Amino acid sequence: MNRSTATVDYIMEDPREATRLERKVDAHAWVQRYLAQRVRAGMEVLCVGCGPGSILREIAALDGSIKGTGIDISAERIEEAKRRNRGNSQLNFVREDAQVLSFPAERFDVVYSRMLLEYLRDKEGAVREMARVCKRGGTVLLQDLDGQLLWHYPEDPVVQGMAEKVVKALGATGFDPFVGRKLFSFAQKAGLRRIQVQAESYHLIAGEAEPEILKQWELKLEIARPQMAKLLGSEAEAKEQARRFLEYLRRPDTLTYSTVFTVTGEKS
Repeated sequence: MNRSTATVDYIMEDPREATRLERKVDAHAWVQRYLAQRVRAGMEVLCVGCGPGSILREIAALDGSIKGTGIDISAERIEEAKRRNRGNSQLNFVREDAQVLSFPAERFDVVYSRMLLEYLRDKEGAVREMARVCKRGGTVLLQDLDGQLLWHYPEDPVVQGMAEKVVKALGATGFDPFVGRKLFSFAQKAGLRRIQVQAESYHLIAGEAEPEILKQWELKLEIARPQMAKLLGSEAEAKEQARRFLEYLRRPDTLTYSTVFTVTGEKS
């Protein structure tokens, strides 16, 4: 496999990330809402950016004849997915670069990614690859965020300035906080047809954040702290800005939100 374009500078690389991702999403509910009606017995499904494999496991549970393949650029994430799904003969996990997939054309019936494209350098290329390995008449599903970390009211000038500085600097790694609104265009350029688009609230915190949400943000910021320290100049500054952001989420007068776009298309 050609790894010349591999995204090795993933900003959330940490042994705790697999657990954080698994806790953040109700895999069963997600599958029922977005994919259950598109997956039938005997199908092969590819998850691009599989993380710990919890969603793919739920897809395979729909029918014993479904086969699922999960790929991730992180060797640690793949080992974790294998460990968590040991003994499940329906699932296979391999290390792959989403931007240069090694699978032959028209291999899978359903191909999907969730919260992956925001981190990739070649987002359009990754979508083209997803379409390439999808069978004719098959489904490609793309889901990602829009406005992550940036939309708040009333704005705290220090918190907002920090967020914009970090997001701008992360642009060098390929990170795009506004990728959600671009998925429709990516799908069109990849040649998909019968494209459907959904837009929903994702992060929506009105007033003081609940304790569980604060815990999720605390862990996310802790995992991202090494990259934040590089971007902000010091570990101490990264800690201080994380503290200020969490304090903002604890305020009773603030609103924090982002949108999630889900785009599905058919391979022509």
